[in-house]
Amino acid sequence: MPIIPPTVTITTPALINGKSLISDGLLARLTTRIADEHPELAPDMPTRIMDQALAFLGTCAVATRPIGPSDTVDIGWHTFILYTTEYAEFCARIAGRFIHHVPDDDPVVSPVQVKLADVVETITAAGYRVDPELWPLTMRVDCSQCHSGCHDGN
Repeated sequence: MPIIPPTVTITTPALINGKSLISDGLLARLTTRIADEHPELAPDMPTRIMDQALAFLGTCAVATRPIGPSDTVDIGWHTFILYTTEYAEFCARIAGRFIHHVPDDDPVVSPVQVKLADVVETITAAGYRVDPELWPLTMRVDCSQCHSGCHDGN
């Protein structure tokens, strides 16, 4: 009689939402600010933007290559960093260090260019759900958090 190997079930862990990294109260404060400052956005966009900004920042904590946000996702990062106490606590808890946002407006410094498709791949590999509408895959971005050591193993 032939030996039948046991059935192996491979499960892929579910991707998590970035917004799960902060409290509902802080999420409400951040999304309200985005809605107030960007009244042109659809009602669901502030939450989607913060979710993706948090997924991006969570990925910055573990990324081994340069990544940068899309323009839309950067709105969430800009909003969060204004809440310095909460942002610093988040960075310490998630990354063990501060995740700096360094503007790339210095014409002397040549920023690292990254493709958003690579960023999306990195975010997904880090275990976060990606909202594809907020990551236009044909675009390139200037890596603005690389100065914080996102890709050098620190």
